[in-house]
Amino acid sequence: MEKIQVQTFKSPVGELILGSYQEQLCLCDWTFRKMRKTVDARVQKGLNSTFESEKSRVIEQTIRQLEEYFDQKRKVFDIPLLWIGSEFQRLVWGKLLEIPFGETRSYGALARELGNPDAIRAVATANGANALSILIPCHRVIGSDGSLVGYAGGLEAKKKLLRLEDAQLLANNDQLSMF
Repeated sequence: MEKIQVQTFKSPVGELILGSYQEQLCLCDWTFRKMRKTVDARVQKGLNSTFESEKSRVIEQTIRQLEEYFDQKRKVFDIPLLWIGSEFQRLVWGKLLEIPFGETRSYGALARELGNPDAIRAVATANGANALSILIPCHRVIGSDGSLVGYAGGLEAKKKLLRLEDAQLLANNDQLSMF
């Protein structure tokens, strides 16, 4: 059986678990998220692999780029990504990659961009299943009223990431000034 190299990384906004498979990053997710076991099972099953705690070149490159991001020296990542999910999830994650640094989108806007304005809940569910947090910027998705809703790393982490990016939020949102 193949293996997925995994390692933890303590970011300024919370601990992440990083995983690489055949020189591609397949996991950059919050260590203590509610759906940890579900996400891990999906990734392992999708790759017919098990986790092994060890370093890899891709993980080292990811850590370096995340450190640059948190030091405000990087706005775009160039890590080879391996997305493990359904066709719809991958479509949503592709749309997330189109949200520029410092901008946000609502779940409704993403659903409309996908050509299905009634798929707001499905978009939110796919967003929540993202196993490549920060690199696939699910933190840039907010409620249609500008509110900060749902985030695997917690709303405090989401606020800090948006603050780091000096994100222009929709509507009048003072939630970022709470910390």
